[in-house]
Amino acid sequence: MSNLPRTEHPRPDFARECWMTLNGEWDFSIANDRFDQKIIVPFACECTLSGIGDTSFHPVVWYRRQFKIPSEMHGKHILLHFGAVDYSCNVWVNGALVKEHTGGQSSFEADITHAIRRDEENLLVVRVQDDPQNLEQPRGKQFWEEKSRSIFYTRTTGIWQSVWLEAVSPAHLVNVRITPLFDEKAVCFDYKLSENSGLALETYISFQGTPVTTITVHPQSTAGSFTVNVDRPTEDIWNFYEDLAWSPEHPRLFDVRFRVLCKGQCTDEVRSYFGMRKVAVENGHFLLNGRPYYQKLVLDQGYWPQSLLTAPNDEAFVKDIQLVKEMGFNGVRMHQKVEDPRFYYHADRMGLLVWGEIGSAYIYSPEYAKTFYQEWVDCVLRDYNHPCIVVWVPLNESWGVQEIWKDPMQQAHSMAAYHITKSLDRTRPVVDNDGWEHTCGDLLTIHDYEGNASVLLERYMEMERILKYRPGGKDLFAYGYGYVERPVIVSEYGGVRFAQEGTDGWGYSSDNDPHNYVQHVASLTAALLRSPHVQGYCYTQLCDVESEQNGLLTYERKPKVDLKLIREANDGNWAVNETD
Repeated sequence: MSNLPRTEHPRPDFARECWMTLNGEWDFSIANDRFDQKIIVPFACECTLSGIGDTSFHPVVWYRRQFKIPSEMHGKHILLHFGAVDYSCNVWVNGALVKEHTGGQSSFEADITHAIRRDEENLLVVRVQDDPQNLEQPRGKQFWEEKSRSIFYTRTTGIWQSVWLEAVSPAHLVNVRITPLFDEKAVCFDYKLSENSGLALETYISFQGTPVTTITVHPQSTAGSFTVNVDRPTEDIWNFYEDLAWSPEHPRLFDVRFRVLCKGQCTDEVRSYFGMRKVAVENGHFLLNGRPYYQKLVLDQGYWPQSLLTAPNDEAFVKDIQLVKEMGFNGVRMHQKVEDPRFYYHADRMGLLVWGEIGSAYIYSPEYAKTFYQEWVDCVLRDYNHPCIVVWVPLNESWGVQEIWKDPMQQAHSMAAYHITKSLDRTRPVVDNDGWEHTCGDLLTIHDYEGNASVLLERYMEMERILKYRPGGKDLFAYGYGYVERPVIVSEYGGVRFAQEGTDGWGYSSDNDPHNYVQHVASLTAALLRSPHVQGYCYTQLCDVESEQNGLLTYERKPKVDLKLIREANDGNWAVNETD
C-alpha cells in the first residue's frame, strides 16, 4: 500500500478500521471503453500525476480495475465510496449497475454487497460524462475553452478524489450530525442507524486523552438525538471558555468513539471528533465563541501544478495551512471549490477558519438550479461537523445568476440557496451572493481590487461611502433590496502581482521591486484594518495559478518575499501609504 497514492483514510471525521483504498493504477480510455491506457487514481487525466496529462476536451472517459475482497471484510456489507467524480457517472460491479451520480464536487457511495464475489476477482467499471462547454453546469474555475487564461484554469474530468471500500455489519451507524451547543456547554448528536432491532448506541467522549463521559442510548427507531454536557470532564480541572473552546489560536478537539451494540456485541465502531465553538452574527458583529472576531483570510483556489484540483499528497494540505498561518492569516476562503475532507480535517486540528464554497455555473436555467440544489445540499450535509467551517457561500459574484440585479427568478434563486442552507445548518452565517448584488444573507461581502491604499482607506472610513461603492461596476444590492445591519467583510482585495523576472502572467495591479510589492500589499491591508466598519478581509490570493500570478506564493508554494513581512502587514504594523 505504501506505493499507492493518497492512502490516508479519506474521512477522518467518520472513520472505520475495516477499509481498503482503491487508489492506484486503473485501466482507462477516452471516448470509448477500449481501456487502452493506464491512469493513476485519484488524479484526473488532465494532470501529469495521472500519468496522462491530456488537457483537451473529454466528454466521456472510462475507468476499469479489478479488486478482491480481503478476508477481514467477508461476512459484511461492502460500501463503495467515491470522494468526487466530475461530472456525472455510472458505476458497475461485475456487470451490475450499482450507482448513478450527478455532481462533480459531492461525495457518494453505493452498497455493492449484492454484486460482489467474495473469493474471486471483482470488476469495477466507471463511465464518466462531462460537458466541458456547458455553462449551466456547476464547474468553478474550470475553463470552457481549451486553453486556460485569465481567472479560469485547466479542467478536471473524471475521478479526482479517493476511491475506497468499507466493510460494515448489517446493523451499523449511517451518519451523525454533531452540533456544539456552546452556550449550554453541551453537544448534540443526531444519528441515523441502518436498522433498529434491539440495538444500543454507545458514545465515548474524551478530551486530550482524558475521558469525559460515556453515554448509551436505546433507539426506538433508526434515527434519534441526544445531548451531552461537556463542561467539566473531571472536577475543577478545566475552565470551559479558556481550556475547552475551539479557535484558530487554540484548536482544541474532543475525540468521539461510537459503538453500535446488538445483544451486547459490538457490530460497528466509528471514530470522529468535534470542536466546541460558536459562530454568530449579532447586532451587526461577527462573533466567534461569543466575542467579536476579526477574520484575516486569504483566497485559496485549491490548485496544484502537477495535480490540479487534487492535492498531490496529504502533506500538501498541511503545508498550505502552515504557510497561511505563518503569514498571519487566521483563515481561508476556499474559492469556487468544495475541498477534500482531508483539508477540513487538517484545518480542524491545526486551527484555520474556512469559508465553504461551491464551484458555480455561469448561466442560469431551471435545470442548473435543480442540479445545484442537490449538489450543494450534499456538500453541506457531508461537511457539517467540521468546526473549521464558519461561513457557507453558495453563490459568488453573480456567476450563474448574471441577471440577478433585475431578474426576480434569479433573485429568488439566491434567496432559496440562502434559506436552503439555513434549513440544513442553523449554526453558521450564510453569504447569499459573495461580492455584490446581494439579496439577503448574514454578511455584507464586497470585492474591491482598488490598488491605491489611500482611496481604499477613504472608501471604508464611512458607512455611507461603503454603501455607495459599486464593485466591478455592480451595485452592492440587487434591485429592490438594501442594507440591513450586518458585518462588512471585504472578501476579495489585493491581487497584487510581484512581476519577477522571467515570469509571464497577470494581477489586478503590479510591482517589480520586492520592497515596493510588500509596501503595496501592506498598505492595502492597513487601509482595511483602520476602517471602523470592516470586520474582516480576504486577500487575493494564496498562490499563483497558471496565468494568474497574483499569489503571495508561487504556484509551487515558494514564498515571493519574506513571510514575516506579510505577517507584519496582517498584524497592522504598517502605515497606509499612497500607491499608484
